Amino acid sequence: MPAPSHSRTSAFDFQLRTRIVYGPGKLDSLGSLAGELGARRAVVVTDPGVAAAGHTERGLRSLRDAGIETHCFDGVCENPSTREVNAGLQIAKRYDPELIVGLGGGSAMDCAKGINFLYTNGGKMQDYWGVGKALKPMLPMIAVPTTAGTGSESQSFALISDEKTHAKMACGDKKASCRIALLDPTITVTQPRAVTALTGVDAMAHALETYVSKPRNTMSLTYSREAWCLLSEYFSTVLDEPDDLEARGAMQIGACVAGLAIENSMLGITHALANPLTATYGIVHGQAIGIMLPHVIRFNAERVSSWYDELTRTTASRNTGISADSGAEGISDFISNIAAKAGLMTRLSDCQVDESRLPDLAESAAQQWTAQFNPRESTAEQLLKLYQQAM
Repeated sequence: MPAPSHSRTSAFDFQLRTRIVYGPGKLDSLGSLAGELGARRAVVVTDPGVAAAGHTERGLRSLRDAGIETHCFDGVCENPSTREVNAGLQIAKRYDPELIVGLGGGSAMDCAKGINFLYTNGGKMQDYWGVGKALKPMLPMIAVPTTAGTGSESQSFALISDEKTHAKMACGDKKASCRIALLDPTITVTQPRAVTALTGVDAMAHALETYVSKPRNTMSLTYSREAWCLLSEYFSTVLDEPDDLEARGAMQIGACVAGLAIENSMLGITHALANPLTATYGIVHGQAIGIMLPHVIRFNAERVSSWYDELTRTTASRNTGISADSGAEGISDFISNIAAKAGLMTRLSDCQVDESRLPDLAESAAQQWTAQFNPRESTAEQLLKLYQQAM
């Protein structure tokens, strides 16, 4: 089957809304950057692990040294739900901030965006499920990612789970874009190896899915390609040499650039398949992605094999071990191998997934928002086959 037609000059609407500041030690400039936005009171949204590593206090100290009144909400959990957003909202209402800072992994940044939605526009999180639902201006935000994964710092979406139904709600609005993404690779060094692995796999999926999505365009391809080059070359290094700042920085930039790709071309069925696994079995997002991604690449290759060929030729001169002519199969094997090297599970059966429930998972996956952007149309029956292959 031939690949979909694609022009390098496909229509797009591009505006870079986020200033990106990168460099070792840049966390200490948080206060001065916040001051440039005119803020005098800030709420910092973070999680207990980041606080325990000392990063939260560094950020708070920088803000205080700049004369900014600071208040902290450190109750963010993995896969933040409406419960965490509502708890953080109470802090915001109490202190009336002029700035919100998301300091942590994707969960902290997403929760910060969720708080911003409700603080500025009212209502409940479910009201913003979809795109462009906020009618009023939102507070300026600064994102300080402590992982190299979601790319939330450079996109306008917050992924929040419904506390009762566990449905993952993608809430997107250009007004939710962060004003500044502050990237400091030194604060990613303290990540546990498992977090490095899970977030790295997620970031690579972002690069690969955006590269072949239906809305791909000249701008998004530039970001997807560079993200893939950085992530595929340096992921193995951060696993073997976690203190290597060059590798950490490359992964952090790669994840951020992949977020820009998402903002301009969306994702595909890897994420559609992963979300029900997280909602039903509590499988960590990056783990679910790592299991499903190789199967999705092979599935999509029946439609867009030439696009995967482009990527392997692009990275042929890089230290990835992927040969120029290996195409989709080479990329798929690379993902499987590096996930195994990182200690992640590679089969759904390893995650105690009940095979009898796969049809229900497939029906749920078919309803996921990102499925519509996949380059190859996918029915619930086809998604079921992918789950069965992954068992």
